[in-house]
Parts: sequence; C-alpha cells; structure tokens
Amino acid sequence: MAAVNSLLSEDQFLCSICLDVFNDPVTIPCGHNFCKNCITEHWNTSDQYRCPICKKVFNTRPELHVNTFISEMVGQFRDKAQQEASSSSSSELQQSKPVEVLCEACTGTKLKALKSCLDCLVSYCETHLEPHLTASRLKRHQLIDPVENLEDRMCMKHDKPLELFCKTDQTCVCTLCSVLDHKTHEFVPLKEEYEEKKAELEETEAEIQQMIQKRQLKIQEIKHSVDLSKDDADREMAEGVRVFTTLKESVERGRAEFINTIDKKLKTTKKQAEAFIKELEQEICELMKRSTDVQQLSRSEDHFHLIQRVQSVNSAPPTKDWTEVNVCQPLYEETVRNAVAQLEETLSEEMKKLLDQAELKRVQQYAVDVTLDPDTAQPDLILSEDGKQVHHGDVTKNLPDNPERFSSCVSVLGKQSFSSGRFYFEVQVKGKTGWDLGVARESINRKGLITLSPEKGFWSIWLRNGNEYKACTDPPVRLSLKCRPEKVGVFVDYEEGLVSFYDVDSAALIYSFTDCSFTEKLFPYFSPYLNEGGKNSAPLVISPVSVK
Repeated sequence: MAAVNSLLSEDQFLCSICLDVFNDPVTIPCGHNFCKNCITEHWNTSDQYRCPICKKVFNTRPELHVNTFISEMVGQFRDKAQQEASSSSSSELQQSKPVEVLCEACTGTKLKALKSCLDCLVSYCETHLEPHLTASRLKRHQLIDPVENLEDRMCMKHDKPLELFCKTDQTCVCTLCSVLDHKTHEFVPLKEEYEEKKAELEETEAEIQQMIQKRQLKIQEIKHSVDLSKDDADREMAEGVRVFTTLKESVERGRAEFINTIDKKLKTTKKQAEAFIKELEQEICELMKRSTDVQQLSRSEDHFHLIQRVQSVNSAPPTKDWTEVNVCQPLYEETVRNAVAQLEETLSEEMKKLLDQAELKRVQQYAVDVTLDPDTAQPDLILSEDGKQVHHGDVTKNLPDNPERFSSCVSVLGKQSFSSGRFYFEVQVKGKTGWDLGVARESINRKGLITLSPEKGFWSIWLRNGNEYKACTDPPVRLSLKCRPEKVGVFVDYEEGLVSFYDVDSAALIYSFTDCSFTEKLFPYFSPYLNEGGKNSAPLVISPVSVK
C-alpha cells in the first residue's frame, strides 16, 4: 500500500464537489467518487439524479454506501500528510533554534561560551573570559556575543579582523585592506553599516507587516463580498420562489375554473337531454296507449260501436314534431381557448406585478436620508423642525433673498446632493390635490417663474386638480394611473442617466426619464403646490423607506 500511496497525488483524493479530501467517500453507479454528504446535498437541491462529472442521469436515486477501499486510502494519505507536516515543523524548529557555542579553552567538559574574542579567535566561558576582563593587555581585545567559525570573521589575505565595510564593493574588509586594496573606496565602521542595515531591515519588516495587513484586509473584504453575495442569492432565491409560487397558484386557479366551466356545460347538456328524454318517454306512453285502443277497436265486430269510437280515437292530442329537435352541443374547444387566454392575461398581470415589486425592492436598497434645505425654501413654505415635511402657508415670511432660495415658485430642495452612483427616497403625498416631485441640477434658475423640464434642469412629475398627473417634459406627457398614489418613490442612477418614479403601495412604475445626461450635482426637488383655500393643505412628507 505504501508503494501505491507514493504514486498517488493529493488531487486523486479530492472530492470534485467540495474540492477537499474525501470524507466518507461513496461511489455512484457511473464509477465516480464523492463525499457522501456532498453528493447527497447535490441531489437534494437538483431535480435530477445526475453525476456532477460525467452528467449521466439515473432514473432512480442510487443507494449510497461508503467505499471502504478509498476510505482506507484516504486515511493513509491523511496520516502521511500529517507525518510530513510534523517532520517539516520539527525541521523548521531545529533550523530556527540558536546554535550553542562552547568554550574552546575548557579541557574537560566544555561549558557554554559567554563571549568570543576577535583578536584571539577563541570563544570563552565565564571562567576563562576572566583574563580578558582584568588584564590590561587583553582588555583591548574586541569581544562579541559567542559565534561559531571565528575564522570567517578574519581577513583571509591579511589575517586581521574584518572591522570595516567597503561601501564601494559592498564587502567586509580589514584595516590593511582599506589602505592597500581598497584605498580609494568609501569605508564605514562595521557597526555603522550594521546599524544602517538593521534600520533597513526594520523598514523592510514594517513594509512586510503592512503588506500582510493589506492582504488580511483583502481576505476580510473578499469574505465580506461572499457574505453579501450569499445574502443577495438568498434574497433572490426567496423572491424567485415567491414569484413562481404565485404563478403556480394562478395556474391552479385557472385550471380549477376551466374544469368547473366544462363541468357546468356538461351538466347543462345532460339536463337538456334528460328533459327531452322525459318528454319523449311521456309521448311514447301516450302513443302506446293509443295504439292499444286502436288495436282493440279494430278487432270489434260491433258496427255501431266502431263507428262511434273511431272519432274519439282519431281526435287524440297531437304529438310533437321531433325532426328538428337536437341536444345543444357546447363548444368545449372555445372554452379551452378562452380559459388559456384568460390565464395568459392573469399571468401577464401577475408577472408585471411581481416584477414591479422586485424592481421596487431592488431600487429601495439605495435609500438615502433626505432632509429639506430651509435656505432654498420659497418664503410661503412652512418646513417642519426635522426637515421632513413641507406645506404651503398663508403668510409670506420675510426671509433673506439669498441666491439659493426660490423667489416665486413654491419649491424647496433637499440638503443632500449627489454627483455619482444611485440614490432613492420616498415622499408621502396622501390627501393632496397638487404637488411636484423629482430632482434638479445645482445650476437651475430659482428666481421668478420656472419651467419644469429636463432642458431647464428639472426631472420631475406633478399632480394638478387632484387627478391630472403629468411628466414634466417639453411638452408635458399625461400619465394614466390606475389609482392615485399615496406614496411616491424617486430613484436616480447618475451614471446610467435614469430617473424613475414609483407608486410605492402598488409597486407600479409611474414614469422614467431615460438617457439623461448628468454633469453636475443633483438635489432632491419638492413642491407642495398652493394651499388652494385649504383643499391642498396636507404636507409633503419625506418618509423612511421600508422594504416589504
């Protein structure tokens, strides 16, 4: 088995679904292997029992049993991998473990060296180092932390300690090298170069740590993206299931109505046929009775009696002419055609409604917090303290006529501006007979009379006289709405050049401005319109967005 194991690679022990080493490996009828849980979950979420590798489809769900041979192979592979990892870890520890330098002056058991002398080229323990600490001649020797191979620290040409660093040749040299072989070069003491290189290493280490942190942040960002993608997938899955469930229910209702219609037509036909049969049976009874009377009378030998009775027999009530009488056959084919046509219409309406709801939910995720800017409000307008409501007042306030303020048109802008991306907000218009809503660019004219149109920097819709809805284009476009919206959603895609308006309660699209060209800041635009003697006194209310 060891020989076989050595010929197999890690890839041969990986499940093609989870891409990890097999866990409870099973073999399906086509011969391919998977983790038992992986293939089980794959088939649980699929409408066919198909092999993920060769795509072979099985009519019935194959029974799964753990493949003991592969399981044993995987077990041995895991053990081998663990042993290699353990061996590698041990080797790394041995390499990283500092080397213990022994005293070269000890004659018996050698003790651990405390210092190495670059002049004597010998490493000393604490006892044998004593002369270097007390003798005046030895005090001048250069002592360093204990190291092996002190000969490597001596100049092989001049047999002197390597005390200098030649920056020109980037190498360690002795004092004689500096005056003989490298006399025109730039030198620094070894310690100075050490400090410089140490500072460079610290800088490199800081850069490495920064790179590690950036990559760790990138990992978190990628994981967060996956989490967001999963949330989107779950949300889309739930929405899709809801859509198809609704459509399925519509089809089932249509099917039930179709069957009921056919049953009703069949029952009507049966009832008519039963009535005809009953009437015919009654006539047959009367005719049979009359036939009996005629037969008896014809056998009579009493001349007088036959003559007297023949008139009464001939004067029997007339029977119905059934020649043109038929049972009405209903057109079942027409029923099917009408049912399918009605189902198509119903499904079309349901699809539009569901797609509108999905579209509204999509744009609602770009909801922003909008408040009204009092510095832009026309003096007749009254704003709430929280900047979320506005209505037309009866008294003109004395306000400074700053450049941002509307002077004549009863309008106000939002404080927030947008120059990229997507944004969405909702406004309650319940109880109003007139209003304007939309967005406006920063450079719009705010003084005197204003024309609402994209050419003038406004992308908006309005209501007048309680039932006249228009898109403010040039010329305006009349909007036919099935019901009066009580809350209007406004969505803008700056880069796409799109401004859309929605009836929030019915999730229906009211109107869209497309192919817009935005080149400057956009501000939410509001007008509660005139009070109209109290008929239009209800405020416009910026509402929090609630995704249903």
